[in-house]
Formats: sequence, structure tokens, C-alpha cells
Amino acid sequence: MNNQIETQQVEQITAVTKSNFRNVQIDAIGVGLANAASPFLPVFLTHLNATSFQVGLLSSMPALTGLLLAIPLGRFLQRQTNIVKWFSIARLFVIGCYAITGIISFFIPEAILVNSILTIWAIATLPQTIVAITFSVVMNAVAGPNRRFELMSRRWSTMGVTTTLVVIGIGQMLDRVIFPLNYQLMFIGLSMGGLISYYFSSHIKLPPAVPPTLAVGKPLKEQFREYKELVFTEKPFISFIVKRFIYMTGTSLAAPLIPLYLVRVVHASDGWISIITTSQTAILVIGYFVWTRLGKKRGSRSVVIWTTLGLSLYPFLLSFTTFPWHIAIISGAAGIFQAGLDLVFFDELMKKVPPEYSAIFIGFAQSIQFLAAIASPLIGTLIADTFSLATGLLVSASLRFLGFLLFLSGKEKTASSTTIV
Repeated sequence: MNNQIETQQVEQITAVTKSNFRNVQIDAIGVGLANAASPFLPVFLTHLNATSFQVGLLSSMPALTGLLLAIPLGRFLQRQTNIVKWFSIARLFVIGCYAITGIISFFIPEAILVNSILTIWAIATLPQTIVAITFSVVMNAVAGPNRRFELMSRRWSTMGVTTTLVVIGIGQMLDRVIFPLNYQLMFIGLSMGGLISYYFSSHIKLPPAVPPTLAVGKPLKEQFREYKELVFTEKPFISFIVKRFIYMTGTSLAAPLIPLYLVRVVHASDGWISIITTSQTAILVIGYFVWTRLGKKRGSRSVVIWTTLGLSLYPFLLSFTTFPWHIAIISGAAGIFQAGLDLVFFDELMKKVPPEYSAIFIGFAQSIQFLAAIASPLIGTLIADTFSLATGLLVSASLRFLGFLLFLSGKEKTASSTTIV
């Protein structure tokens, strides 16, 4: 009798796990649709004569909000028993901002349109921060400690295929429909992916979380002391976060420079921008397969080293060419390394996060990552305006290479089980 009950329980758990994996993959299709619009948002602003500073704000605004709110939001989300609800609703709000961007551009005068669009995306930074925290918590809970590479490679492969196919069609449409109607229709249409994402992500089933005992209602000084002791006793976590911070500073610095480089230096058409984006996203699918196999065979450390080295060369090579087909090849090669970096950074972070305090630690990790992103895009555009876009790309490459050297210099350890006394 007991064996039958245990068998039924195992079958129920297996069924829920399969359902969660399926919902994660279909959610990825919806997110992939919306992601197809993402690289065209800074291009749209550039066509509207936005300054380099304004384009840089697209990257720095989420970073500012995240820096200020990631830690308190992490503490808040740690106390929630249903983290899936916050994940799915916040994602819907973020993707919905693409629809709002397209709609308001029909009615608002061009003189104030750029600032109006930036205002929309400034508001979106709050749900973006919630998504940044809850995504890691939910995906880790669905995958468990041993299937993170498998789940995320499937999810990101699905997103990559979806985004690639959509971007191919979008690139052709943008060249054939008059501006700005082409961008307006694109943003509104692709935002429908948010509804797909919401429906399936909200059906992910996780056991109710048991919030740990935290110093809620105590003086701020006492809460800060508790938080400091909790986080900074995890030395492997802190070591990884510092190295990732330096590397991501270089990545964030180039974020606004690449679309500016394509438009102002390369003079790439919307069709070529679509091809370049497609070459990078399409190759991700192959990259996820390659790095998953390599990670199983040689361990995650080799994946960290090779991917950080490979991506440090991307802005370096980009700065020396103005031929769109060269850039498409370079971007495709970078896509292979980006796939591995996505997988290994997620896996390494979750290895070093105590499971019982996942939202708190991820909130802290996100705040440090946002710190890298908050000033870097603006510094990058300042370098570009003072010297050149190519110089900014070279600075980005140098910072990434420094991050690679730090990862190369030492081995990482996993998290301990943390308790508060």
C-alpha cells in the first residue's frame, strides 16, 4: 500500500515537472516574439534623431531602477509564497510597453516623441526589475539543481529560433513599408507575444514557498546588519559577483554603441540590421547545444573561460570593419559564445545562491549587475562623442578581456547552507 502511494506521488511530481518544462518552452515563444522588437527600439529612436545620450538611456534607465530597488524587491519577493504570479504579471507589463510605444507614435508630435517613448520605458523599469529577480528563482525551481543547463538551453533555443524567424520577416517588412508606420506596426504586432507568455508562464506550478525568518519590522540598522551578514558570509557568491561585475561593465558599455555604429558608421539598412541580428540569434541554437555538451564533458569552468574570452573579441573585431557582411559573420560567431555565457552565468550564479534565500541573493546579484549597467552606457556614448564609436568599442573589449583574466585566475566554489543567528 505504501509503495503504491509513493509511486502515485512520484508520477504526480513527474507530471508536474513535464508540464512546467512545457510551459517554460511555450512561454519562451511569446518572449521570443517580443524580443524580435528589442534590437529595433534603439534604431527607431536613432531614426527619430535621438541623441547618443537618449539612446544610452534605454540601457541605463533599467539599471538605475534596478540598482535602487533590486535589494528591497528581493526582500519583498522572498516573503511571497507564489513567486510565479509576480513573474508572469511583471513580464506582461514589460512586453506591453512595445504596444504602447507603437500606439503613442501615431498621435504624439515628433518633437516630443523620443522623450515620450523614453518615459514609457522608464516606467517599465519597475516590472523589468521584478522579472530580473523572479526569472532566476522560477527557472531554478523548475529545473532543480541538476537540470539547469538542460532547461535553459531548451528555453533559449526556442527563443532564438522564434526571434530569428520573426526578425527575418520584420527586416523585409521594415524595408517595404514607409517609416514610421513600419515600426509602429512592428511594435504593436510583436507585443502580442506578451499574452502568450502570460498565459503559459502563469500556469507553471511550484510548491508554495516557505518564507524564511527575516528582520521585518525591526530598525533599518538591524535589518542592514542581518542582510550584510547573510550575503557577505557567502565568499564564493561574492567572488563570482565581483568578476561578473567587471565583465558586464564592458558588455553594458557597448550596448548603445553597436546600434549607433551600424547606423552612423556602417550606414547599414534596416534589412542588413535584420540580417546581422538574425545571424547572432540563429547561431544561438547551435551554441546552446555545443556548450551543454562541453559543460557535461569538461565542466562549467571551461565554458566560463572560453565564452568570456570569445566575447571579449567581439567589439574589438567590430571596431575594425564597416562592411555589413563582415559584421554579420562576426555577430554570428559572437552568438555561439553568447549562448555559452548565458548558460554558464545562470548556472554558476544559482550554484552559489543558498536555495532558502534565493530571491534575496538574486536581488543583490541583480543590483550589482545593474550597477555595471547604470553608468557604462552613458560612459560609452560619452567616449563615442568625444573620440569615436570605434574607440568606445575598444574600451568595451578591454574591460571584457580583464573579466576573462579574472575568471581564468581562480576556481569557483559552491554556496554553503546559510542560516541567520
